[in-house]
Amino acid sequence: MAKFTALEEIAMRSNEEIVRDFIAAWSRLDVDEIVGFFTPDGTYHNMMNKPVSGHENLRKFIGGFIKDWTQTTWDVLNIVSQGDIVMAERLDRTRLGAKSVDLPCCGVFELTEGKISIWRDYFDLPTYTRVFVTTK
Repeated sequence: MAKFTALEEIAMRSNEEIVRDFIAAWSRLDVDEIVGFFTPDGTYHNMMNKPVSGHENLRKFIGGFIKDWTQTTWDVLNIVSQGDIVMAERLDRTRLGAKSVDLPCCGVFELTEGKISIWRDYFDLPTYTRVFVTTK
Protein backbone atom coordinates (compact mmCIF):
# COMPACT_ATOMS: atom_id res chain seq x y z
CA MET A 1 0.00 0.00 0.00
CA ALA A 2 1.36 3.40 -0.97
CA LYS A 3 2.23 5.82 1.81
CA PHE A 4 1.54 9.52 1.37
CA THR A 5 2.57 12.59 3.29
CA ALA A 6 -0.10 14.44 5.24
CA LEU A 7 -0.03 17.22 2.60
CA GLU A 8 -0.56 14.69 -0.23
CA GLU A 9 -3.48 13.15 1.68
CA ILE A 10 -5.09 16.58 2.13
CA ALA A 11 -4.60 17.35 -1.57
CA MET A 12 -6.14 14.03 -2.59
CA ARG A 13 -9.11 14.50 -0.32
CA SER A 14 -9.56 18.01 -1.66
CA ASN A 15 -9.35 16.87 -5.28
CA GLU A 16 -11.84 14.09 -4.59
CA GLU A 17 -14.16 16.60 -2.92
CA ILE A 18 -13.87 18.94 -5.92
CA VAL A 19 -14.76 16.11 -8.31
CA ARG A 20 -17.64 15.00 -6.08
CA ASP A 21 -18.92 18.60 -6.01
CA PHE A 22 -18.56 18.80 -9.81
CA ILE A 23 -20.52 15.57 -10.25
CA ALA A 24 -23.24 16.83 -7.90
CA ALA A 25 -23.43 20.15 -9.81
CA TRP A 26 -24.71 18.38 -12.90
CA SER A 27 -28.03 17.69 -11.12
CA ARG A 28 -28.71 21.46 -11.15
CA LEU A 29 -28.30 21.60 -14.97
CA ASP A 30 -26.58 24.99 -14.69
CA VAL A 31 -24.00 25.15 -17.47
CA ASP A 32 -22.22 28.18 -15.96
CA GLU A 33 -21.81 26.40 -12.63
CA ILE A 34 -20.48 23.27 -14.38
CA VAL A 35 -18.02 25.22 -16.54
CA GLY A 36 -16.85 27.13 -13.45
CA PHE A 37 -15.16 23.94 -12.18
CA PHE A 38 -12.69 24.07 -15.11
CA THR A 39 -9.50 26.06 -15.48
CA PRO A 40 -9.93 28.85 -18.08
CA ASP A 41 -8.24 26.63 -20.70
CA GLY A 42 -9.68 23.39 -19.30
CA THR A 43 -10.50 20.50 -21.61
CA TYR A 44 -13.45 18.11 -21.65
CA HIS A 45 -12.83 15.06 -23.82
CA ASN A 46 -16.08 13.19 -24.18
CA MET A 47 -14.38 10.22 -25.81
CA MET A 48 -17.00 10.00 -28.55
CA ASN A 49 -16.06 13.50 -29.73
CA LYS A 50 -13.03 15.72 -30.20
CA PRO A 51 -11.71 17.45 -27.06
CA VAL A 52 -13.32 20.79 -26.24
CA SER A 53 -11.22 23.46 -24.49
CA GLY A 54 -11.82 26.86 -22.90
CA HIS A 55 -14.82 28.17 -20.99
CA GLU A 56 -16.67 29.55 -24.01
CA ASN A 57 -16.37 26.31 -25.99
CA LEU A 58 -17.19 24.20 -22.93
CA ARG A 59 -20.29 26.31 -22.30
CA LYS A 60 -21.50 25.76 -25.88
CA PHE A 61 -20.70 22.05 -25.93
CA ILE A 62 -22.11 21.14 -22.52
CA GLY A 63 -25.05 23.50 -22.92
CA GLY A 64 -25.85 21.91 -26.27
CA PHE A 65 -26.44 18.45 -24.89
CA ILE A 66 -28.02 19.31 -21.52
CA LYS A 67 -30.45 21.93 -22.85
CA ASP A 68 -33.21 19.36 -23.31
CA TRP A 69 -32.48 17.30 -20.21
CA THR A 70 -35.21 17.58 -17.60
CA GLN A 71 -33.30 15.86 -14.80
CA THR A 72 -29.98 14.17 -14.13
CA THR A 73 -28.43 12.56 -11.10
CA TRP A 74 -24.96 11.07 -11.16
CA ASP A 75 -24.21 8.38 -8.61
CA VAL A 76 -20.56 7.86 -7.70
CA LEU A 77 -19.94 4.11 -7.54
CA ASN A 78 -16.18 4.23 -6.96
CA ILE A 79 -13.67 7.06 -6.71
CA VAL A 80 -9.89 6.94 -6.37
CA SER A 81 -7.22 9.59 -6.49
CA GLN A 82 -3.51 10.09 -6.40
CA GLY A 83 -2.06 13.57 -6.44
CA ASP A 84 -3.84 15.65 -9.07
CA ILE A 85 -5.58 12.67 -10.73
CA VAL A 86 -9.08 11.55 -9.74
CA MET A 87 -10.95 8.65 -11.34
CA ALA A 88 -14.68 8.33 -10.76
CA GLU A 89 -16.87 5.43 -11.83
CA ARG A 90 -20.45 6.68 -12.09
CA LEU A 91 -23.98 5.78 -13.02
CA ASP A 92 -25.47 8.83 -14.75
CA ARG A 93 -29.28 8.78 -14.49
CA THR A 94 -30.72 11.23 -17.00
CA ARG A 95 -34.25 12.16 -18.06
CA LEU A 96 -35.32 13.92 -21.20
CA GLY A 97 -39.06 14.38 -20.79
CA ALA A 98 -40.64 10.94 -20.37
CA LYS A 99 -37.50 9.09 -21.54
CA SER A 100 -34.72 8.10 -19.18
CA VAL A 101 -31.40 6.26 -19.28
CA ASP A 102 -28.98 4.91 -16.70
CA LEU A 103 -25.55 5.30 -18.28
CA PRO A 104 -22.46 3.66 -16.74
CA CYS A 105 -19.48 6.03 -17.10
CA CYS A 106 -15.91 6.44 -15.95
CA GLY A 107 -14.30 9.88 -15.75
CA VAL A 108 -10.62 10.62 -15.42
CA PHE A 109 -9.94 14.10 -14.06
CA GLU A 110 -6.68 16.02 -13.93
CA LEU A 111 -6.78 18.97 -11.54
CA THR A 112 -4.62 22.07 -11.35
CA GLU A 113 -4.83 24.30 -8.29
CA GLY A 114 -8.34 23.13 -7.42
CA LYS A 115 -9.80 23.29 -10.95
CA ILE A 116 -10.36 20.63 -13.59
CA SER A 117 -7.73 21.03 -16.31
CA ILE A 118 -8.64 17.86 -18.21
CA TRP A 119 -11.67 15.58 -17.99
CA ARG A 120 -11.78 12.42 -20.10
CA ASP A 121 -15.13 10.62 -19.95
CA TYR A 122 -15.67 7.05 -21.12
CA PHE A 123 -19.05 5.41 -21.74
CA ASP A 124 -20.98 3.30 -24.24
CA LEU A 125 -22.64 5.76 -26.63
CA PRO A 126 -25.25 3.26 -27.95
CA THR A 127 -26.62 2.89 -24.40
CA TYR A 128 -27.43 6.62 -24.50
CA THR A 129 -28.54 6.92 -28.12
CA ARG A 130 -30.87 3.89 -28.00
CA VAL A 131 -33.06 5.87 -25.62
CA PHE A 132 -32.73 9.49 -26.81
CA VAL A 133 -32.13 9.33 -30.54
CA THR A 134 -35.14 8.44 -32.64
CA THR A 135 -34.90 7.13 -36.17
CA LYS A 136 -37.27 8.19 -38.90
